[in-house]
Amino acid sequence: MLIVTIDAGTTNTRVRLWRDKKIVAASSNAVGVRDIAVTGDRGTLMSAIKSMLESLFRQIGGVNRERYAIVASGMITAELGLHAVPHLTAPVSFADLAAGAVAHILPEIAPQPIWFIPGVKNAVASIDVNNIDAMDMMRGEEVETFGLLAQHHICGPVLVALPGTHSKFVLVDKEQRILSCVTTMAGELLDVLTHQTILKNSLDGEFTHELDREYLLKGAASCRRLGISRSCFAVRLLDRFTPASHCQKASYLLGAAFYSDLQALKHSAALNLTGDIAIAIGGKSVLQQALATLIADDPFFSGSMLLAEDRPERPFSGSGAVAVMEQILMRSASSAPLCSGISPSGTSR
Repeated sequence: MLIVTIDAGTTNTRVRLWRDKKIVAASSNAVGVRDIAVTGDRGTLMSAIKSMLESLFRQIGGVNRERYAIVASGMITAELGLHAVPHLTAPVSFADLAAGAVAHILPEIAPQPIWFIPGVKNAVASIDVNNIDAMDMMRGEEVETFGLLAQHHICGPVLVALPGTHSKFVLVDKEQRILSCVTTMAGELLDVLTHQTILKNSLDGEFTHELDREYLLKGAASCRRLGISRSCFAVRLLDRFTPASHCQKASYLLGAAFYSDLQALKHSAALNLTGDIAIAIGGKSVLQQALATLIADDPFFSGSMLLAEDRPERPFSGSGAVAVMEQILMRSASSAPLCSGISPSGTSR
């Protein structure tokens, strides 16, 4: 059977078609839950997903009569998404995640149910300003975490680091359960600073594609001494008064932003980390390398570290969602067929 995964975030949506745990067709669109928040209309996202789904079956041509199942994860399950599913409260195992998935039919997209995977939230009672740091939540990173653990045969306890627009740090125990997570806005901060502030000219409006280790560590040291705001402005000073290259300036900024993430890891009540925790780092290569370099340089951390490669043909988020769908299918093996197929024009047959 074919499995369709819908990975819908705040600004982008990816739809992939899988057979035997491998992607056979893929489509993406720069539309997400933010579009619903702005317009109040879910139609744009539903139309985009339907169009991408039709594109998948056009790509595989003659085998499009096979049965298929659909599973969705990410912000699509939030209140502003297409079908709201409450967060599960940690600790959450892979089996808990699969059992918590909810089926819902959206005829604007497909005639059969879409299985919506819930997000995960930290277990904190009576939340107020005094304990807000202990609280956090995620949608999408839970399947990414389980996908990473499975592909790299990692057993907990481990901290899974997923640097990105909103970086997630997910604590997994020895029973392979998600215990808690911490979110930072380091990636979004870097994006805004690089493209929408006075630093745009200093950085030519571009991220670094390779690291300068010396400048990365200098940026982190500056953030440790002076705070992130002053460290960010130092990038402009480097541009005006030194011959620093683009790579060096951008690495300095990355070091400052990611050092603030390390501070969160060491001090957040949501994780309560000990320095000997093993760490598995996902994400894009340059972000992996930057985070790994800063962790290795920080005397607090003494545990093992793995850079977990996320292969394009089998991304963690998709493979985790596929595994959830397979669990659901095994549980409901005696139920009626999910669907007979879809034609390239999008009509059922």
